[in-house]
Amino acid sequence: MTSRPIGKDVPRVDGWAKATGSALYTDDLSLPGMLHGALLRSPVPHARIAHLDTRRAAALPGVKAVVVGSDLPAVRYGNWRLVPTTQDELALARDKVRFVGDEVAAVAAVDRDTAEEALALIRVEYEPLPAVFDLDAAMAAGAPVLHEATPDNVSVTRKIAFGDLEAGFGASDYVREDTFTVQAVSHAYLEPCATLAQADDLGRITLTTSTQTPYIVQCLLASTLGLRENEVRVVKPAVGGGFGGKMELRPWDVCAAFIARRTGKPVKFTLSREEELATGRRRHPMRLRSRVGFKRDGTLMAKDFQVLLEGGAYNSMGPTATFLVGNFGAMLYRYPAYRYAGAHVYTNHAPAGAMRGFGAPQALFATETQMNMAAEALGIDPIELRLKNAMRPGDEIPDVATVGTCGFSECLERVAEMSGWREKRSQGPGKGGGKGLGIGCYSFITGGVFNWFNTPYPFSAAEVRAYADGTVHLLTMASDIGQGSDTVLQQILAEELGIRMQDIHMTAGDTAMTPKGDLGTWGSRVTLMAGNAVLEAARQVKEELARMVSLRFDLNVVQEVELKDGMVRSKFRPDRGIPFAEAVAMAQKANRGKPVIGRGTYTPRDMGLVTPTFSFGAQVAEVDVDRETGVTRVTKVYTAHDCGTVLNPMAVDGQVHGCIQMGMGYALSEELVMRDGKTVNASFLDYKMPGALDMPECEAVCVETHDPRGPFGAKETGEGPISATAPAIADAVWHASGHRATALPITAEKLLAALDGDDSVAGERRAEASCAVPDPRPRG
Repeated sequence: MTSRPIGKDVPRVDGWAKATGSALYTDDLSLPGMLHGALLRSPVPHARIAHLDTRRAAALPGVKAVVVGSDLPAVRYGNWRLVPTTQDELALARDKVRFVGDEVAAVAAVDRDTAEEALALIRVEYEPLPAVFDLDAAMAAGAPVLHEATPDNVSVTRKIAFGDLEAGFGASDYVREDTFTVQAVSHAYLEPCATLAQADDLGRITLTTSTQTPYIVQCLLASTLGLRENEVRVVKPAVGGGFGGKMELRPWDVCAAFIARRTGKPVKFTLSREEELATGRRRHPMRLRSRVGFKRDGTLMAKDFQVLLEGGAYNSMGPTATFLVGNFGAMLYRYPAYRYAGAHVYTNHAPAGAMRGFGAPQALFATETQMNMAAEALGIDPIELRLKNAMRPGDEIPDVATVGTCGFSECLERVAEMSGWREKRSQGPGKGGGKGLGIGCYSFITGGVFNWFNTPYPFSAAEVRAYADGTVHLLTMASDIGQGSDTVLQQILAEELGIRMQDIHMTAGDTAMTPKGDLGTWGSRVTLMAGNAVLEAARQVKEELARMVSLRFDLNVVQEVELKDGMVRSKFRPDRGIPFAEAVAMAQKANRGKPVIGRGTYTPRDMGLVTPTFSFGAQVAEVDVDRETGVTRVTKVYTAHDCGTVLNPMAVDGQVHGCIQMGMGYALSEELVMRDGKTVNASFLDYKMPGALDMPECEAVCVETHDPRGPFGAKETGEGPISATAPAIADAVWHASGHRATALPITAEKLLAALDGDDSVAGERRAEASCAVPDPRPRG
């Protein structure tokens, strides 16, 4: 018999391989004659390259290639088809470097040590240029220009507006304006980026790389090297985490492929942890100013939201982040009037990019902290204030998003009940002996739509092949990067075909083997989009097998036939049926050997600019604050999560816990510390992440709202909860100590300084800090 897998705790299908060490990551791979690559990086934040001499490096025994910017095609890449006009990166700098770590040259040698030795022999003469390291300096009149096409260093502006803002504020009884600042943090995935390129005799490339977007890398690499799309094959092996940091084409991909074509040998690059922390993508630091108006009873009337994003030296995914921050600023609550203006600003820091939650953690730290501040001022319980204004099904952000299913109010009620909110919160701030309770909420997209995408393929595709031995082969370009999507997709397929998961074989993340059309793992899109494609493919197989069995037993296909427990049979007469394997053999015989194959696609339509549907949730954090040391310890976190129908409770739990861990680090300890453009804490000894012993007790419940757009009613679960943790902890810190933090992280040093009244050390920004977004010529 076959157990129905949907809704059950199903262990990860890759769990055994990862636990035993048999899973192969890119750096585990080796090919005969393989060369090892290394990158020369700029030691200065901004300079012209006056002279570059690679002769000594090229002459070193064992060195097979040295490549500089002028060797590569002068094709810029970046934010792919989302905003092609903002592509501003070259794999290797040509005329100038823009941050400490900017790639200047690449070496390939017979081993890693020789490649590193060769880097030391390259001579570069830099003509230093003035550099800018913060938003104010970058936007000041006469500031050094990073890119000639953007003389004011503002690469992108975005706006959202609806309702009558001035009327809303005019009708408000209470208006407050606050400025918030959030810091740069690292993805800190366990596996550093790595890539392995091999060229065939015709110059076609096979690139095995730690990516979460194989198709995007394929397209960009082909464009960069002047190849046709299918002259590049991208293979994703096991990936040790990505969180958004592995969704772009990167210089080592380009250099590995170029050198492989030049030398005829395989080439592998693997980054060090120091390279990842010092020069890798990071979450955007931002300055956010929010002005909100309320009626005396707590009814929201208007919101004016202005945000400056510090993007670093290149756009990366910044243009998308600049829009998404404004979208998330309008979520959760029913704003009659809303205005957003955002600007992406170049500085001489390493570029920021996509990271788990992508714009939501920053926007919702500001939104949720301000809601808590307003609740205090209005004398209304923070949860009651949220319930009064909570989004409901059918609500819209005009021309941007429409809310489908929404269990936000139910989540608020559940988390209040779970945490004992009304009893524990009754004491005022600082009255609980250092113990505090705080609230934060979230909403997140379930698959980014962004209908300015320009792709000839569907948003996701899948192929299901059924065999006469009872097995099934699933092919999809969807990328499991540690989140467990391979497991969920196999659950969906097993449920629809009524077979065991162990009867399913899977090929994923290979642009030459799997159907074209999956845009990768980002925006919590895989379960919904790839899951729907798998469902469509499975239903085609199901219909074919049901038709065969209905003919044999004279059944009504639509009303009577089911696939269940490894059988294709009558729902009402289980004796009238045959095993799945036999049904496949029958179908093949009836069609002269034609294989039983289903091909499914999914592209969302007519559902706004952003996403097919949203998740919602609420989180309460309990903390202990030691007023003598400033140390904050999170003791328990309660989460109520609307992720639609739960397909795998164990997986949902794991995702919520992972979000809490990352959210805790964002709130209390993690920060990439910069000095004159250089990251000074580029090791895990100095970059302070919460470890297993720091994790609090976590209690989570799912508020199920069957969503008709998701497979079996599912919505996202992997990113939304991260945005609630920081504001919940910040609110709990206020409740425990009386200090209201508007800047992250809330370190022990900063909290002690705040309790002593020293805002300069505490890092708090006063209301007069500028968040004015310029209104230059339209960009992007």
